[in-house]
Amino acid sequence: MTRSHLAKNYYASSRLITLTGLGVKAGYLNQKGEFAHGSRAFMADAIGTTAGAILGTSTVTTYIESASGLLEGGRTGLTAVVTAILFALSIVFIPFLSAIPSFATAPALVMVGVLMIPSVRKIHWDDPAESIPSFLTILIMPLSYSIADGLAVGLITFPLLKTFQGKVHETTIAMWILATVFILKFSLVGA
Repeated sequence: MTRSHLAKNYYASSRLITLTGLGVKAGYLNQKGEFAHGSRAFMADAIGTTAGAILGTSTVTTYIESASGLLEGGRTGLTAVVTAILFALSIVFIPFLSAIPSFATAPALVMVGVLMIPSVRKIHWDDPAESIPSFLTILIMPLSYSIADGLAVGLITFPLLKTFQGKVHETTIAMWILATVFILKFSLVGA
């Protein structure tokens, strides 16, 4: 597997995790705990990414910052349309907005993190195979400036800890594939 293939798999996995996490936050899980109509969301993400690449823009994908819109009740396409219109209108103000230093947006990102913290209560803190990967994920994200790297560390440690506990039957082949991909990514490409 080449470095470019590894990087593509790494970013595709982080998109999958982000989109699924936002689906959980929005309450889109069915009775079985599955992401209802998830294929439609993944297809929209894939089309947006492809169209963005063709048009030469940055990646058009689901960002974890979307959680702030979900927390305010935005669960339909209307939220995206309003956001797009406001972005289009903001083009006029780009000369003024460029004077604002990038660190001035940090408080908004901190608030998004604060709003997401209540989800931590649902972690089974008494089970090391659940708590250690969760803690490492939460810790690595801000230290590495990368949500994807934090998720990768969590996805590597979870199946390993389940195996050390003698609960390898609670892991899946997909978990091991993701863990292997992320280990290769960190060892070949770096963090």
